[in-house]
Amino acid sequence: MNMKQAKECIKDTVRLYLKKNEFGDYRIPIVRQRPVFLIGAPGIGKTAIMEQIAQELSIALVSYSMTHHTRQSALGLPFIDHREYEGERYDVSEYTMSEIIASIYEVMEKSGLKEGILFLDEINCVSETLSPSMLQFLQYKVFGRHSVPEGWVIVTAGNPPEYNKSVREFDVVTMDRLKVMEVEADYTVWKEYAAEKGLHNAIVSYLDLKKEDFYHVETTVKGKSYITARGWEDLSQILQLYEEEGLPVDETLVGQYLQNERIVKEFTAYYDLYNKYKNDYKIEEILSGEYSDRAVEKAKAAAFDERLSLLGMLLDKVQGEMRETMRFADCLKELRGPLKALSGCADTDKLTKMLQMQKEAREKLLQSLQAAGALSDADGYKNKFVIRFLTEAEREVRTGDVSDGVAGYALIREKFGSNTVSLKKQTEEIRQRLHCLFAFVETAFEAGNEMLVLVTELTVHDDSARFIAAFGCPDYQRHNEELMLSERQNKFMDEIEKLGI
Repeated sequence: MNMKQAKECIKDTVRLYLKKNEFGDYRIPIVRQRPVFLIGAPGIGKTAIMEQIAQELSIALVSYSMTHHTRQSALGLPFIDHREYEGERYDVSEYTMSEIIASIYEVMEKSGLKEGILFLDEINCVSETLSPSMLQFLQYKVFGRHSVPEGWVIVTAGNPPEYNKSVREFDVVTMDRLKVMEVEADYTVWKEYAAEKGLHNAIVSYLDLKKEDFYHVETTVKGKSYITARGWEDLSQILQLYEEEGLPVDETLVGQYLQNERIVKEFTAYYDLYNKYKNDYKIEEILSGEYSDRAVEKAKAAAFDERLSLLGMLLDKVQGEMRETMRFADCLKELRGPLKALSGCADTDKLTKMLQMQKEAREKLLQSLQAAGALSDADGYKNKFVIRFLTEAEREVRTGDVSDGVAGYALIREKFGSNTVSLKKQTEEIRQRLHCLFAFVETAFEAGNEMLVLVTELTVHDDSARFIAAFGCPDYQRHNEELMLSERQNKFMDEIEKLGI
């Protein structure tokens, strides 16, 4: 299965393991809750999907890499305890709490969440001294003398032996106590993730043309050669920073993230070509509707891979703007609740105290989500935006020329209104840029496949789909209907041919 399928399967498993009956007992007894064993090649996103699952289910997450643990840190250290049996005193060996179990209790205390996922990566690479204890852990959820707290689902992950010499293959007895899921790299799934994260378009455009280079592992005379999803994502982040600082990108930099000589050379060459296209076509002029006849003629004469790269650059620019606008819209929507609670407050001091209390409550929520490991990038940004707005509003009411709470609330509403005006301005600008994008594609490529690519990309990307649904785009609607009509006509003609009419 691919990572998207694995994520949904694990999410359902966790949700069902945490399901209780009318007496508050888990429907599936703890001893029958098989730990999930996610096995797949390194760097394909196993850890990333665990973070997403915890965020979406609003539960906590504790992650550990088992290769970093010795028997003592995982099971606890021995100490001598004194006991009395039938009037006689004895020295008895006890164990301190496992570092892993202790971490779960710490997260529960800091976050206030009592249910979560304990994610143990590289579970099949544990040390020789720890290996015998893993069967007991996988069946009974016990490390040393201490159990994993109720409400915590165990998910483990590991690499197949061909990728890691340290792998210890589990025997049948152990495997029979696991819920095994084998996953593989899938570029189509990763591309959705890349769009959500805003990864560098040069990487996505390159992989659109050379999907076979997305994940690549082989043994050569020089040793292991490998390309992973993790490598592409890390390269994306450094490319964006290098461009911000105006630093040159060369094979030396790319080779620090991609361990394959051929792919390093080919991607670096493509990156240089990508930037050449960017300069030649003048992306900003196209999106502002000021493109030249030369740009149109160049696009018409271009090979299909160059056309795809050009479309990728245009979409990357406008979709990035839509992503930021939708994030701004989400923040303003999140503010409505706190502002509504302030309405009708007639006393200025009470208004400032309410603002302070709302800010502190939001900060506590943010800290709780961070402690639980269940804070998504979107929720983190949204909460920080609200905190900043409330902080500024409280200061302006307290230091401004405000006669009473009603005037103070009016000041806050005015501040919110100015943000709403900014949002409206942004949406109108993007709508106009979308119109210019469609106009260019119509002029340069007419009814070619490029229009299908444009409409499809705007449809499948979450931020652009949300933007169009919320604010509209007549060009998109028109072409989408035309493409759907064409599809219906093709199906109709196929049916006619089958009937022999």
